[in-house]
Amino acid sequence: MLKTKILPAADNAYQYPLLIKRLLMSGARYEKTREIVYRDQLRFSYATFNERVARLANVLSAAGVKAGDTVAVMDWDSHRYLECMFAIPMLGAVLHTINIRLSPDQILYTMNHAEDKFVLVNSEFVPLYKGIEGHLTTVEKTILLTDTAHKTADLPNLVGEYESLLAAASPSYEFADFDENSVATTFYTTGTTGNPKGVYFTHRQLVLHTLSMATVVGSLDSIRLMGTDDVYMPITPMFHVHAWGMPYVATMLGIKQVYPGRYDPELLVKLWRDEKVTFSHCVPTILQMVMHAKAAEGVDFGGWKLIIGGSALNSSLYKAAKSRGIQLTAAYGMSETCPLISCAHMNEELLAGSEDERITYRIKAGVPVPLVDAAIMDANGQMLPVDGETQGELVLRAPWLTQGYFREPQKGAELWEHGWMHTGDVATLDSMGYIDIRDRIKDVIKTGGEWISSLELEDLISRHAAVKEVAVVGIADPQWGERPFALLVLRDGQALNARGLKEHLKPFVEEGHINKWAIPTQIAVVTDIPKTSVGKLDKKRIRVDIGQWQAANSPFLSTL
Repeated sequence: MLKTKILPAADNAYQYPLLIKRLLMSGARYEKTREIVYRDQLRFSYATFNERVARLANVLSAAGVKAGDTVAVMDWDSHRYLECMFAIPMLGAVLHTINIRLSPDQILYTMNHAEDKFVLVNSEFVPLYKGIEGHLTTVEKTILLTDTAHKTADLPNLVGEYESLLAAASPSYEFADFDENSVATTFYTTGTTGNPKGVYFTHRQLVLHTLSMATVVGSLDSIRLMGTDDVYMPITPMFHVHAWGMPYVATMLGIKQVYPGRYDPELLVKLWRDEKVTFSHCVPTILQMVMHAKAAEGVDFGGWKLIIGGSALNSSLYKAAKSRGIQLTAAYGMSETCPLISCAHMNEELLAGSEDERITYRIKAGVPVPLVDAAIMDANGQMLPVDGETQGELVLRAPWLTQGYFREPQKGAELWEHGWMHTGDVATLDSMGYIDIRDRIKDVIKTGGEWISSLELEDLISRHAAVKEVAVVGIADPQWGERPFALLVLRDGQALNARGLKEHLKPFVEEGHINKWAIPTQIAVVTDIPKTSVGKLDKKRIRVDIGQWQAANSPFLSTL
């Protein structure tokens, strides 16, 4: 390591640790009277929010929570969750955000693997919890969260009901300093095989991620996404990568926040209108759900800015949202990356170009955000050219990437092979720094020795006027190894078969966008496409379903 000049600090110089409590202190400093809103049920100021965080810390301490303990939360997006995102790690404990959309067996596995000692349970999940409680190995006490008038439930070692406990607790708490490298949060990411894997993030990582995120949404690009005058409503689950870390940014800046609870498209539209929401983030499927809500019929959503992540943003969805007044910006990240890695940015060269060119770049994964290094690597660990054409695995370095998988050192070593974090995504990098995700390595369609991007095919197919939703996967083919297969959801009253889809794609072949063998020879028209617990296309399940349909010669298959 390079030897540099390091000077000794003054004897009494304070070594300022980067702790989550520093983010909380800022919000009330800027806007004490700004509101935090929960559905159409509750609202209070930042001054009250800070008091509630202190009350929760007192409740948890009295219940026996100590530094280093893991405290789990099972709740929908709420003010309670936001309070837990601060109070639990500020005590030196670890917040485990449970993915309540996993199967009961998977939830049980994650709770035992994370060694949860205390669990805050929404009353809606009490039946689920009761089904697994006999197999939990480390849980000592529970706290009830509820929106109903019933303030008790049949939970083991129940401390009490959240609001009642907070009301009886002191509104002040002296949060101690400690090492900024202490683990603050953990949650579990699901893969295609095996049990979910535990990722974890320290106070230092979360603070640095928050500062970079604030820079991106407040300073970069030709459209400021979120500043102090905006109203923020997450439409990404708080159990999924801390709602992409945005609640920490909003709280640090003292921005009005609106938490919708369980996602109901009709209520989301109502909250957007009544609370004058200007900034949100979600996956494409949630945006489509909102735009197709009954309450959204004929509504101009002018002024609403959204970051789209989790799945590829295609041009059809971008244009459909734009026609409704919604400005979309693509971003990229994953559970292991905290999550922000890159975000669309319109530099002077792009701003001087055509609208079509700007759209092309707005829907890409974007430019690495401050403090992120990105590169393209081949299977042998060699770096590949940054030319916008050469494809390889996207690998990363940043100060907030998970440093391994909890209690799984071998998988952590694989994640960090060659000293870079491996994303599992095939991508290119161009001279402007833009990342273009071509596919997941496991989803690339390998046909006749060539690679076909399922994401590119999905984008082109989505441009057909009849197509509401599309997923493309590779299926086994005795001659070519794999062939692309398209799963379609059509708009009401529309029809489309494999021959019609071929006619739609032929111009893209002639223009050189795709090769002729990329055209699916078989499609299925369905009413719904399987999704994962966080709203992504579940391509593993899609492949299984297609295999079963083919074996049964299903009537909704269409073949050229």
